[in-house]
Amino acid sequence: MAGQGTVGVGFIGTGMISDTYLENLNSFPDIRVVILGDLDEARAAAQAAKHGVALSGSAADVLAHPDVEIVVNLTIPAVHAQVSLQAIAAGKHVWTEKPISIDRASGRELLEKAAAAGLRVGVAPDTVLGPGVQTARRAIARGDIGTPLSAQTVMQYIGPDVFHPDPEFLFATGAGPLFDMGPYYVTTLVHVFGSVARVAAFGSQGRTQRTIATGDRAGTTFPVEVPTHISAIAEFEKGGVSQSVLSFDSPLGKTGYVEITGTEATMLIPDPNTFGGEVLFARAGFGEPEWESIPLTGVLAGRGLGVLDMARAIRSGGAHIATGAVGYHVFDTLASIEDAVNTKQVVDVQSSIDAVPLVAEDWDPFAATLSGVPVG
Repeated sequence: MAGQGTVGVGFIGTGMISDTYLENLNSFPDIRVVILGDLDEARAAAQAAKHGVALSGSAADVLAHPDVEIVVNLTIPAVHAQVSLQAIAAGKHVWTEKPISIDRASGRELLEKAAAAGLRVGVAPDTVLGPGVQTARRAIARGDIGTPLSAQTVMQYIGPDVFHPDPEFLFATGAGPLFDMGPYYVTTLVHVFGSVARVAAFGSQGRTQRTIATGDRAGTTFPVEVPTHISAIAEFEKGGVSQSVLSFDSPLGKTGYVEITGTEATMLIPDPNTFGGEVLFARAGFGEPEWESIPLTGVLAGRGLGVLDMARAIRSGGAHIATGAVGYHVFDTLASIEDAVNTKQVVDVQSSIDAVPLVAEDWDPFAATLSGVPVG
């Protein structure tokens, strides 16, 4: 689908995360949010009124709207691939929340059908496109820490049932700490080291049931379907290893920890679930490290950067960065970690990707770069 001017976007799924997407996409001049859709049409209407979107309705209404070029898929993980395939069948590009799917077959099918139709797939997280991770990547690329050798990541806290009013899906197949939070950390590692070659992992489940702590359904219990603590090791195709903890079982909160060790220095990358933060590095030495800060470069924005990058690439004909291929490789890596937990064996990751490009330092999400009149 080609055209000039702002790119029309429609949402399918208007739950909790849609607020931040709408706040940001409505602030980008190159994006025009056309319509919101949801199984709960009243919820879609409420979000449309809240964020000044003219139209709302069902998923079918979004897919049928002629001005929608990109569908933003914010449904639950279990139907990510199904909804994305419907968008492709309707002739729309699609940006989907992570993970791309909950099984490899439907993820591959999505990419194959999109390619056959000449349509694009983008996959969250797009936090890695923000100045935090990008500044760190530029510093690594210019040799500030020497050759990257290894990494450690930690994401542990007591779990989303303490703050989310409807947390069941976060403890269901396709979620848990591995698939809900793992994409932020594995995507960051893939941006730094490239494709993952093989993984080993162990997992456990702290409780078989959880209780909702907030909202109208506080006190409601529900079953836990997945491991809620994962310890994983990864080896990368081009060298480097990482070890990661992902846990919904820890009363001691420690999140956003990404440490990259190189031949000359160690770098702390900001929380990959955010867009900014502080990039720190310490050179080799004895005793307590002396941390130096690297000033952030780039314009700080929020969720929706990936949608915008894809929209501009649609108009220019160039490549976007948070591609379906990257999203699939990250999912394949996470699924391989799950396989390793289940089999207690080292598992080879079957997919591979090219090096992920950097965001240009002068890339400005708040600039109006698309000329002409809106399509439609």
